[in-house]
Amino acid sequence: MIIAIDGPAAAGKGTVAQALAAHYRLPYLDTGLLYRATGREMVERGLDLDDAQAAGRVAAALDMARLADPALRGHGAGELASRVAVHKQVRAALVAFQRNFAHQPGGAVLDGRDIGTAICPDADVKIYITASAEVRARRRTDELRAKGRQIDCNRILAEIRERDARDSGRAAAPLKPAADAHLLDTTDKDIEAAFRAAVDIIERARAEREQRDA
Repeated sequence: MIIAIDGPAAAGKGTVAQALAAHYRLPYLDTGLLYRATGREMVERGLDLDDAQAAGRVAAALDMARLADPALRGHGAGELASRVAVHKQVRAALVAFQRNFAHQPGGAVLDGRDIGTAICPDADVKIYITASAEVRARRRTDELRAKGRQIDCNRILAEIRERDARDSGRAAAPLKPAADAHLLDTTDKDIEAAFRAAVDIIERARAEREQRDA
């Protein structure tokens, strides 16, 4: 069973995806880490983030061991990811890895921004997790303040809106729900409620598939 989880930053998709992977005992891939690692390496090597060709070469040669670097979970790495993800050369370089991961025996859970539309259009279940920009900004602000950083929520809100526009407006695999994705709005949900709602979606989809196959 392949479960595709998409959505904008700070909507809760990563936390829900990890919980689903544990619940269904499936391998999990945060595909955003691939783009974060690419962006981070570009900066470390002094390369221009707007250089599509250079970014594509970095992505193609990416050492997957870098995905374990905890620094990739930070807010700054997320901004770098959004910068390099606009390049079709980067996306092309990383597609095969993501698809191979998804189609391993038994399936997998993947989260990102184009899983249901570009990476795994054949996924068994597609869920698009979203929330209002204001709620996402508050969540991200609370997360950063919990780590001891003094952050202005209005600044985070502006960055989230800018990133939403960049991710949705890019020519290569823009952020948008797949036509057959189930929408899960977490604006008024905590993580447990969001997880339970996602499980309900998956179980309904499995039941419907079993009825069709019967």
